[in-house]
Amino acid sequence: MRRTSALALAAVLVGGATSVAGAPASAAEAAPVGFASVTALGQNGTTGGAGGPEVTVSTAADFTAAIKADGPRVVRVQGMITLAPGMYDVSSDKTVIGVGASSGITGGGLNIGLPVSSVTAPPANAVHNVIIRNLVFRNASDDSINVQMFSHHVWIDHNDLSAGKDGLIDIKRGSSYVTVSWNHTHHHTKNMLLGHDDSNAAQDTGYLKVTYHHNFFDRTPQRNPRTRFGNPVHVFNNYFVANSDTGVACQNKSGCWVEGNYFENVEEPMTNSYSGPKGSIVERNNVYVNSGKPVVGGSVEDPRGYYPYTLDTPANVKALVTQGAGTGKI
Repeated sequence: MRRTSALALAAVLVGGATSVAGAPASAAEAAPVGFASVTALGQNGTTGGAGGPEVTVSTAADFTAAIKADGPRVVRVQGMITLAPGMYDVSSDKTVIGVGASSGITGGGLNIGLPVSSVTAPPANAVHNVIIRNLVFRNASDDSINVQMFSHHVWIDHNDLSAGKDGLIDIKRGSSYVTVSWNHTHHHTKNMLLGHDDSNAAQDTGYLKVTYHHNFFDRTPQRNPRTRFGNPVHVFNNYFVANSDTGVACQNKSGCWVEGNYFENVEEPMTNSYSGPKGSIVERNNVYVNSGKPVVGGSVEDPRGYYPYTLDTPANVKALVTQGAGTGKI
């Protein structure tokens, strides 16, 4: 494990984010847009490990020790690290960021949250203020990234995820104030789940406030995302291509605000009646190319009441996202 000055990373993580040549400037955001930016639950937005020491890790032992250490920390991942099968805990106030375009983990996944229990209100020690950025995830034995048990203020940005066993990015059990942005997901079926299951209303109702923007849902058949209970769930400026089952599936009292996306060759771009009890969808200004009609209805809380954002022109989203999503773009 190699320690270097946290100042060396300041230009990348705080206000000085730069983009690679040709990448859109919006792909190099220095802070999250969406629910991870909101002041709530005693947290003023999401800053990750800012202010803490920086460590560079290249082995499984150093990686797992660094991500669960107490206190703020920036963990830079150098190269692909092979983990034994399992889920590995990330503690509060962490930034976990890959070096270059091809660093990440394989074999295991990241768990952001306390162990599962039946509590129905956020505990004082809920995991919070975590950034997962610029990492390659491959061949996870369970989920690639799992956010659970009232974890809040999490930013999952510019990752490349594929070939896991279960979900690529699952958010559940009362977690909230999460932004999932500029990720490239591919070669996987169960993409992104929001909400544990239809019987988990006691933990999930009133939580699961999540923003999905500028993600590249690249031939991922389902869960793009599949949602329960969260309202509002904000889905904007994503590129969906050849999702063979469905795009956005919003059900069981969840409310999805779906706007400015680009759907190409998607038979069912969005539906509020995919499986189980219905949800609600407000649909605005989406582009449909060789795709089916949206199945929408019901009322959804307007996300503009929580945070400001700028919507990219929907017709430009395919080019913006294919060029800017994934690793090596920050």
